[in-house]
Amino acid sequence: MTDPNLIRNFAIIAHVDHGKSTLADRMLELTGLVEDREMKAQFLDSMELERERGITIKANTVRLAYDADDGKTYELNLIDTPGHVDFAYEVSRSLSACEGVLLVVDAAQGVEAQTLANVYLALENDLEMIPVLNKIDLPGADPAGVREQIEDHVGVDCTNLVLASAKTGMGVKECLEAVIQNVPPPTGTKDGPLRVLIVDSWYDAYQGVICLVRVVDGTLRKRQRITMMSTGNSWEVNSLAVKAPAPVEVPELSVGEVGLLITGIKDIAETRVGDTVTDSREPCDSALEGFKEPQQMVFAGVFPVDPADYDALRDALSKLSLNDAAFSWEPETSEALGFGFRCGFLGLLHMEIVQERLEREYELNLITTAPNVVYEAVLKDGSVVSIHRPSDVPDPLVLAELREPRVHARVHVPNDHVGAVIKLCEEKRGSQKGMEYLAATKVVVEYDLPFAEIVFDFYDKLKSATRGYASLDYEFTAFEAAQLVKLDVLVQGNPVDALSLICHRDRAHYVGQRLTSKLKEFIPRQMYEVPIQAAIGKKVVARTNIKAFRKNVTAKCYGGDISRKRKLLEKQKKGKARMKLVGSVEIPQEAFFAVLRLDN
Repeated sequence: MTDPNLIRNFAIIAHVDHGKSTLADRMLELTGLVEDREMKAQFLDSMELERERGITIKANTVRLAYDADDGKTYELNLIDTPGHVDFAYEVSRSLSACEGVLLVVDAAQGVEAQTLANVYLALENDLEMIPVLNKIDLPGADPAGVREQIEDHVGVDCTNLVLASAKTGMGVKECLEAVIQNVPPPTGTKDGPLRVLIVDSWYDAYQGVICLVRVVDGTLRKRQRITMMSTGNSWEVNSLAVKAPAPVEVPELSVGEVGLLITGIKDIAETRVGDTVTDSREPCDSALEGFKEPQQMVFAGVFPVDPADYDALRDALSKLSLNDAAFSWEPETSEALGFGFRCGFLGLLHMEIVQERLEREYELNLITTAPNVVYEAVLKDGSVVSIHRPSDVPDPLVLAELREPRVHARVHVPNDHVGAVIKLCEEKRGSQKGMEYLAATKVVVEYDLPFAEIVFDFYDKLKSATRGYASLDYEFTAFEAAQLVKLDVLVQGNPVDALSLICHRDRAHYVGQRLTSKLKEFIPRQMYEVPIQAAIGKKVVARTNIKAFRKNVTAKCYGGDISRKRKLLEKQKKGKARMKLVGSVEIPQEAFFAVLRLDN
């Protein structure tokens, strides 16, 4: 059992690509936890997708044993967190298991959008912050200027500032010493009733549900009888382990320690991230606060290509939602695609990652419909309903108004590109809220924007307009009434519910034209003409036709009576009309993504 005074729990937080995972690598090397022959770049990014994309998706934890300058050996529980805005919920959960953070800032790029967002998360959790200036060996590094940005704009005290280069290993020892001196040891009563917080969980085919836990009070032991406070059900602890970096079994976990709890639970509904675990014989009086429920902002339908895979998809979603608490799912039926699920995500990247994980880890072949954001509909009787899909929009006879979600966006950009950013935000129906100079060459532009405009192509256009230099962070503010309409897509006169969307009335004609012409590229030609229409209610705002394949039935008529040719053409026309009545048009997967690529 480790003395709680010798334990330090800390996380590394930063903007994307500021060097969190590389700094964690150097700490693993310095403490001798990983041998040189086993070492690889971004060691804690263990998921195949993370290594391919070069980003951290899941927060990962590891226990380090560090011999400090004061002669004592400390137990350091390090959590490496993601940097992308779509995985902010992963960061907020990780911070609940810590007492301090290393705030890593790129000495060349300075303070970016997610740097600020992560600082606010750390302040919410009342954590000790140690600023680390990384990449100071780069030719463009400006440690003095970036230090000024951190102090003046972010408001973090830089007395304990550490200058480091994760690439060369410079300053890594100083980081660990700063953690020991400035991050407080965990508080909690060793002899009090057991209270354990579930920080993360995942499903293992052999061991059942594995939970990453933080012991707040008491001691957790093997063979102990425990109770999950949300369900009231009791289980026996099969084994306890710590990640170092592979799981190493331990007999017990005491106050302040972070480790793995394995009970052999096979029912996924039994464990919930944020739940409190207590002793069955001497339960605690009250549960821990847990986590705020994540607010899903983007919804899309996920359907199996083969209807026989429906049950496999449901099992895969329940196992994946155990590991990724930020996405939600519920069954839905589509006329075009059959039985599937409506899933909620924090953003488009989050949606992409979940879809890839379902296809790779569970070997499923899926169709994902075009994503849409959540709207609110105010009915004439005053009630408010949430709109998760365009087909939920109420009848115009009972609808008073539609409201769209608005976000407060912060764009960090070099001052050369401010004009391009303002132009883009104005095009996206934004209203400017402020502008602040971080430094002589760097500006923060603040805008109030409709979230639907941000979701689809805003980030790509922002990067193009600023040559990749801009960074974006946003937070939801409120729902606001707007001139919104439901745009239906009709193929051969039949509405395709999976392709309908909600858009602003002023853009309905443009979006309808772009969408119908885009779908024409993806829907294959038939033996008869296929009309594609975009309509608001009964009013068609755009139309395009897919021409029919046409056999030259008059090819064998060399000269002669024109009436014979007319007779053959008339016969062909009637045949095509008959085909059109019974024929069905199969819509390929690419057509559902046409909605996303309207402006390409």
